[in-house]
Amino acid sequence: MTDTPARLLSLLSLLQTPREWPGSELAERLRVSPRTIRRDIERLRELGYPVEATLGAEGGYRLVAGAAMPPLLLDDEEAVAIAVGLRAGAGHAIEGVEEASVRALAKLEQVLPSRLRRRVGALQSATVALTRGDGPTVAPGTLTTIASAVAGPERLRFAYEAGDGARTRRLVEPYRLVSAGSRWYLVAYDLEREDWRTFRVDRVGEALATGARFAPRELPMDPQEFVRRGLRGRQTYAVEVTFAAGAAELPQWLREAAVPEADGGVGRTGTRVRFDSGDAPEWLVARLALTGLAFTVREPAVLRDAAGALGARLTSAASAR
Repeated sequence: MTDTPARLLSLLSLLQTPREWPGSELAERLRVSPRTIRRDIERLRELGYPVEATLGAEGGYRLVAGAAMPPLLLDDEEAVAIAVGLRAGAGHAIEGVEEASVRALAKLEQVLPSRLRRRVGALQSATVALTRGDGPTVAPGTLTTIASAVAGPERLRFAYEAGDGARTRRLVEPYRLVSAGSRWYLVAYDLEREDWRTFRVDRVGEALATGARFAPRELPMDPQEFVRRGLRGRQTYAVEVTFAAGAAELPQWLREAAVPEADGGVGRTGTRVRFDSGDAPEWLVARLALTGLAFTVREPAVLRDAAGALGARLTSAASAR
């Protein structure tokens, strides 16, 4: 193999297999001399790939973990598997990894050959995921379109259905995607209304990046806070819950949404959190119970009633023969 770039890619592909490769075997597979293999290994190291060499007559090589992650080479099956997995996760606000999943999916789908994009789409349309049911699902294609427009930055056009059912067409300058508990939101500057707006992504349809670049405007506050303030202006209710656990033990969605009291809540053994919610009380109390932590609902009364009803049903189910 005389083409140096192609040979380096082939060598890297072999080294990414989790095993140690004798220099003679690499030379035989690539049909070059052991000396050429040694030079190619040095080139990979210069590019940031941490290739470790072992001493001995054969001299083995293997790729090890480094301080940074250089680009990976994936074969067709690996690329399809990763894209399908990211799509399955990106359609639901998975706590802790949701935004990274969307960024990774947007990057991967941008470089996938058309033949692989068709395979990924076919697999996605033919499968149904059993989800947690904690919020509306979002089409992964919509998320990746928006994420790519944010990264561009590129103006975005889409159809939008408001909470009252009204349908409009929007032209915006997308700023950030924000995952808030069980939902995705787009923070963007609405060009026709000449103001910042928050859009629920599950209500976005026909998203299309227009190709028109723009200089990003400065949002007057943190995007998470902007979404949070927007939610408070809708039909939400204030929640106050005390957990018999430290703040560090709470799941991420509670740590981010909670507002601890200035005096540290109820002391060292507990944490009092306050947040606004638009979820049905029956669902919210079930989600609180799924944390696995003991808690007491202080406000509102409708949430206390939902907790009592859920407790009674669970007690009945446990005592039934």
